Amino acid sequence: MAYDVYGVGNAIMDLQVQTNDAFLECSDIDKGVMTLVDEARQQKVLAALAEHSVHHCSGGSAANTIVGVADFGGKTAYACKTGNDDYGRLYVEQMRELGVTVEIPFTSGQTGTCVVLITDDAQRTMLTHLGVSGELCEADIDESEIAKAQYVYVEGYLFTGSTTQAAAIKAIEVAKRQGVKVALTVSDPFLIDLYRGDFWRLIEGPVDLLFCNLEEARSLTGETDPIECAHAIHQHTDNVALTLGREGSIIMHEGEAIPIEGMQVEAVDTTGAGDMYAAGVLYGITNGLSWHQAGHLGSHAAARVVSQLGARLGRRFTRKEIEELLA
Repeated sequence: MAYDVYGVGNAIMDLQVQTNDAFLECSDIDKGVMTLVDEARQQKVLAALAEHSVHHCSGGSAANTIVGVADFGGKTAYACKTGNDDYGRLYVEQMRELGVTVEIPFTSGQTGTCVVLITDDAQRTMLTHLGVSGELCEADIDESEIAKAQYVYVEGYLFTGSTTQAAAIKAIEVAKRQGVKVALTVSDPFLIDLYRGDFWRLIEGPVDLLFCNLEEARSLTGETDPIECAHAIHQHTDNVALTLGREGSIIMHEGEAIPIEGMQVEAVDTTGAGDMYAAGVLYGITNGLSWHQAGHLGSHAAARVVSQLGARLGRRFTRKEIEELLA
């Protein structure tokens, strides 16, 4: 296969800034969550951060995971939409430099941005302006490219827009038609209340692997205990990867609950922890590892990313390093 994983998601240029609770309070920003904002609001926040150091990174939840798979040595591609502006050109350039195949036409309008505010307690607060990434549509989904992949990976954030949701559904339908497996990440707890029916239809239907955290699993199932949550979802889909933060994760496969230990590290920035966990799991299951080994790799990836600033691992892994992590 040409690709291990073909991702579909938003193209968001992350603008990562270290700040403090006082800035959030005076700027009337809700801490620890992702908030969608318009361009005027985004520019106002950026102006207030003019004296801060800003790190630019081609981001988006699914994009982080796809880059993570590439960092492990996997073959990846990404479907998204960017503007024909400085951020858009930088976005595509960075993704290609990281080893991800991105073949998209630039479009008019502004590339999406996400201001990631990182406080001293390692919490991240995100203000996202989708820009033209919110215009991703069915025409942007290339059936011939999806047919080259083992897995299609779709982010739940796409369900917030009508055209992006249509693009996500088309990618999933094409994947099933081409015999390609489908992985879906719920992305954020707030999405479940808005799109519960859509998610359950996918879980009960074409999804082969669901990624979610405990809060999302509880909201989906109405259960409280992590194992009961995982079992409830597993009744409807073949595989479940449920993350538990520092406590590790649970993978459900063929009726078995596989406990995955967490890696104890000092958290600096929790941005991208779930994305990197998914990267480790997806790389593992598309490159001959067992589900337990894949989960173990996901735990290592998540731990490494939270022990540093930013949502990326920042370097490629050699096969020897991966073998040592699994030893």
